[in-house]
Amino acid sequence: MIRRLFIANRGEIAFRVIRTAKRLGIETVLGASEADLTSAAAWLADHIVKVGPAPSAQSYLDVAKVIAATKLSGADALHPGYGFLSENVGLARACAEAGIAFVGPSSSSLEAMGDKLMARKVGIEAGLPVVPGGEAGDKEEARRRAQETGYPLLLKAVSGGGGKGMKRVDNESQLDGQIDLAMAEAQASFGDPRIYVERFITSGRHIEVQVLGDGVNAIHLGTRDCSIQRRFQKLVEEAPAALLPDDKRTAIEQAAVDLAKFLAYRGAGTVEFLVDAVTFDFYFLEMNARIQVEHPVTEAITGVDLIEQQLLVAAGSKLALTQEMIRPRGHAIEVRINAENWREDFQPSPGRAASAKWPAGEGIRVDTHIFNGGLVPPFYDSLAGKLIVHGNDRAEAIERLTAALSVFELEGMDSTAGLHAIIAADPRFRAGDVDTRFFGNLNNG
Repeated sequence: MIRRLFIANRGEIAFRVIRTAKRLGIETVLGASEADLTSAAAWLADHIVKVGPAPSAQSYLDVAKVIAATKLSGADALHPGYGFLSENVGLARACAEAGIAFVGPSSSSLEAMGDKLMARKVGIEAGLPVVPGGEAGDKEEARRRAQETGYPLLLKAVSGGGGKGMKRVDNESQLDGQIDLAMAEAQASFGDPRIYVERFITSGRHIEVQVLGDGVNAIHLGTRDCSIQRRFQKLVEEAPAALLPDDKRTAIEQAAVDLAKFLAYRGAGTVEFLVDAVTFDFYFLEMNARIQVEHPVTEAITGVDLIEQQLLVAAGSKLALTQEMIRPRGHAIEVRINAENWREDFQPSPGRAASAKWPAGEGIRVDTHIFNGGLVPPFYDSLAGKLIVHGNDRAEAIERLTAALSVFELEGMDSTAGLHAIIAADPRFRAGDVDTRFFGNLNNG
């Protein structure tokens, strides 16, 4: 088993990983930037090592500094969390060279899934359907791809994720300008300006499947629906995906397992699909080779601690779980509570929480790093915490979500809690009638 774990991340996911590691008797070391040395995760960890100044490029995104800090700490394993270097092939290889167990998939899996064009190619080889499209090395090639796929279409960053470098194009007159924007954003976010063109499914649902693998065996833990998004950033996630025909659900889950087995995948991963909300035809989009922000909804309905499974596999254990052992129960919903003024175009609202009143009770879970006096620094994403509710069915989960949001308080900064209350009350959401257009049609007052 892992003796000492280095957590190369921050915020709620660092706090979350430390909790599970401590339960397993693993000593924890937090790699913190200068801005996070007094954070809640730093308070919870057994040890703290400074990895660099506050800006992420000089700390959390610097492979050499992260590896040096891990060596200094004497840790024998590294958990990268999500974001930052979590899917970085260089970090995985540097860990291997230093004799440090990387809590994640092999570098070959990261390489195959980290490049979106490579992921499409691998998906096709594994027998998964993909959205029509292809690489666009320059504007001329993008124009040719656009003629092939038709409008509307999406421009996507080859090395992208989280909606960065992604632009919708509705007609030919928009194409050149959006290409420039997409390439510039891709370069700024990932150091790689390459983009590709993909058909935009107007009425689509973002459905994903949680998988676990040990390099030989692979299983799934059911579906999640992440269709409620703003500018391709997820706002609400739930499990299982509602109103999905049983035959389509089974086919999507099997496709995800097929890909994991094809890759000899190790650890926790999420296979993402775009599902036509009318025909239920589905297309492979990408695989996130890491733990997801929304993993708690899967944990809620399955009772499986996904961080624990990551750590066990990273330590060399085979999967103790079989597909027959996964018996989802009820319905779970997660909303991301961001420190943002959602009425003012989601302007970030960093600061210190004078007080934080998080809900509690049956079927309610909170993953956060913000307590009374907690700080949301201006250097990173604005996620203050995640509210997860679980009920016997979707209707009960929504009622618990509504009740929980009504007692939530965060003083000292703006938050998106009010927006989530509006979403929870929306008749379309309550009916499960959601697709990726939901937020644009939301009457948010």
